[in-house]
Amino acid sequence: MKCGIAIFPSKKLQDLANSYRKRYDPHYALIPPHLTLKAAFDTDGDLKQYTKKLKEIAERYEPFNLKLRKVSSFEPISRTIHFKAEKNAELEGLYSDFSQYLPGGEPVHPFVPHITIAQRLSNDEHSDVFGSLKMLGVEHEELVDRFHLVYQLENGSWTVYETFQLGKEHS
Repeated sequence: MKCGIAIFPSKKLQDLANSYRKRYDPHYALIPPHLTLKAAFDTDGDLKQYTKKLKEIAERYEPFNLKLRKVSSFEPISRTIHFKAEKNAELEGLYSDFSQYLPGGEPVHPFVPHITIAQRLSNDEHSDVFGSLKMLGVEHEELVDRFHLVYQLENGSWTVYETFQLGKEHS
């Protein structure tokens, strides 16, 4: 079973991201807009073995502000366009902890916190879409107080297995 760790932003930000995703992201119907903290990893299907550790990790971090300040792209590595989140100690710490304690080994690429709004575009389409979106920009800030262990269903879509509240008062 494939699993991952994600932050799902507020409805306001999801609606903004989906206004682009429905046109430019073939994964639009598979998972809501999200910030990936641990990319897909394989498990034997017993997710309970991870929940205790994830709860411990969640207790180490207090809720934090997620700030998105621009539209960016991963070109030339990939033609993925995203809302780029500002790195902070909490995001980097969570990402590092998940890399260390969950299967899948070390990440292939450096951590760039983001919410994808377009992917798998042709070269020309990427240039056009990115050119217009980066002019619009994005200016958004919200409080993050939880992350989610998600798993992939047989049809390719993703669903939440368990939600973990940040901070000690939720233990």
